[in-house]
Amino acid sequence: MMSPASDTARRNQPGPTILVAEDEEFLRNLLTISLEQEGYLVHTANDGAEALEHFNQNQYDLILLDIMMPHVDGFTVCTEIRKRSDVPIVMLTALSSPEDVVRGFELGADDFITKPFTFKEVQARLQAILRRIAWAKEPPVFPILEYGGIRLNDEERTVWVREEPVHLTPIEYQLLRFLMHNANRPVPKDVLFKEVWGYEFDGGTNLVEVAMRRLREKIEENPSAPKYLRTVRRVGYKFTIPGNSPSKSRAADTAKSAAKTTVQANPPGSNQVDA
Repeated sequence: MMSPASDTARRNQPGPTILVAEDEEFLRNLLTISLEQEGYLVHTANDGAEALEHFNQNQYDLILLDIMMPHVDGFTVCTEIRKRSDVPIVMLTALSSPEDVVRGFELGADDFITKPFTFKEVQARLQAILRRIAWAKEPPVFPILEYGGIRLNDEERTVWVREEPVHLTPIEYQLLRFLMHNANRPVPKDVLFKEVWGYEFDGGTNLVEVAMRRLREKIEENPSAPKYLRTVRRVGYKFTIPGNSPSKSRAADTAKSAAKTTVQANPPGSNQVDA
């Protein structure tokens, strides 16, 4: 058990700063108290307009953003933030239709939490996203992956498809990166959920399907008949290498050996998936 002295020291250490934008006062206060007890620094906003005002004046590590807010809704706030920042955004919503989730991902949201929820669920999501942020700042082991017409540059965090730059949201980038690192290997849905989103799959969400759909629309020439991002029936998904062999990366001196190695490699902390 943590001693009172060590507990006080932990709480006095500066933690991640979170903006909670929620118009329901009871829920906003509950989230604030719970997050502060876990060591987070919390700013709050009653509506979308106030959320944007806070964002313009402060730096945040993560934003909890309710969709249904007065004056300016969460979708609009997300759009405005994404014009200037890649700060992680978790949307709080009573809406559960696939169209709403697709729209949120399209605008750049990182995750969704559907009301009603428990604080344990919120905490798990936040910790997972903050771990992804820390991992993304580490030097890449394999700077460039290139298969067929798709090139992923992990140093620049860029993706090129058929010689054209493609903008991916943070989740879409991580999903493509993980599948490319496991090229030609079927990856179960629960493994993708754990390694990309960062927490255990509970079977009650379609986040993987929605993210894959959006990724196909950006990567594939024909999303309804994908060449790269294939569905493996009753298993999950896999990134298929055209011709079953990696192409050379023009941007790296050691591309041949790196590309060969990356087919067998996984991101830190991942599980090897056998075909």
